[in-house]
Amino acid sequence: MDPIQLEIVYADGTTKNVNALAVDLMRFEAKFDVSVTTLSAPKMTHIFFLAYSVEKRTKATELEFEPWVETIQIVKEGSAKK
Repeated sequence: MDPIQLEIVYADGTTKNVNALAVDLMRFEAKFDVSVTTLSAPKMTHIFFLAYSVEKRTKATELEFEPWVETIQIVKEGSAKK
């Protein structure tokens, strides 16, 4: 499975493109007890968690999940980096 590209839009309007890697997908599956490959219509919480996992892994945040979500507007499907 390829990395999942996400675009985080922060509360101040700035954006950041990130890639959810294998470890992020593993954390997702452990937290929600569901395979990421079976999600045809993921909940927003699922998308937010994947982006949060990337931010924690890259040390871009020290916040816990819900306080981190309070700092963003939305997480969208990102575009592949070229």
